[in-house]
Amino acid sequence: MKKRIIMSILGVMAGAVSVAIFKMAAFGVDPFQSFMSGISRLIPISFGTLYVIVNAVLLTFSLIFDRHYIGIATFINLFLLGYVTEYSYRFLRWVIPEPTMPMRVVFLIVGIVIICIGSSLYITADLGVSTYDAVALIMANKWKIGKFKFIRICTDVCCVVLGSVMFVAGGGHLREIPTIAGIGTIITAFFMGPLIEFFCEHFARKLLDSKTGKVSA
Repeated sequence: MKKRIIMSILGVMAGAVSVAIFKMAAFGVDPFQSFMSGISRLIPISFGTLYVIVNAVLLTFSLIFDRHYIGIATFINLFLLGYVTEYSYRFLRWVIPEPTMPMRVVFLIVGIVIICIGSSLYITADLGVSTYDAVALIMANKWKIGKFKFIRICTDVCCVVLGSVMFVAGGGHLREIPTIAGIGTIITAFFMGPLIEFFCEHFARKLLDSKTGKVSA
């Protein structure tokens, strides 16, 4: 249990920092954060507070359909991820105010790897997942709609489309869309599901030394 708790905390914190790294890359954030960027244009409140509100709504979905995915990691994610992302980004901008193009590419690669490893850690720890991850997991494991990696691709694509539409509706310029829905977003939308499953199998489960991850093969 101690190892599971540590994996859950590290997984959530890794996810929060990875979003800040995506923002530094400016090639687009991960799909859910693309959605959050869009809705934050429509609702002008603190990102951290808005993150709590949106995830509270998604939490209701899990409470209705499968409470198994609600746990320690869910509430760490719910109350801390938005604020950790916000302050991590401020710190990175303070350290590197104007990243060069090669540095942005490195940020993108590092961000993708970190967010997938972080997700695999808290999914495998099985002490709750983020409210967004729970949506695809419930569809895959509870409703048996299909494999997790394919369902995750579908939910990610929906988030990117909705985020872009809300961003423009909220007054954002079309030329700014690549910063929230760029090449980095496309890569994560189509590869994040398979990569999370890869790290669950080859890293997180071996670290825990038990096949407790709930991602379908």
